[in-house]
Amino acid sequence: MSNNASNIVEVRGFSFIKEIFDQRGWPFPMMFKLDEECTAAELAEKLELPREKIEGVFINGNAGPLDRTVRPGDRVAYVPPGTPGPYRVILGLVNPANKVEK
Repeated sequence: MSNNASNIVEVRGFSFIKEIFDQRGWPFPMMFKLDEECTAAELAEKLELPREKIEGVFINGNAGPLDRTVRPGDRVAYVPPGTPGPYRVILGLVNPANKVEK
């Protein structure tokens, strides 16, 4: 990124979300100006990404829920619902400690 990258967020989307990027003619990744921190959900709202198409987010390579904070300079990637079962734990979308023992 350039010297002015401190207020830029690099945004990607996987699967159905990537299709939205393509439909809108957005580059991949898309560089978005973000002057102050917000949650990943708020960033999705600023980008007018449908919330029902997003289940989780990677921020700087770490997966988690949409209430995580995005700061200028971060790399963000949105994950859609439908990620296969075992990968949901690996991606941090499901906490194995909350699973019921059989």
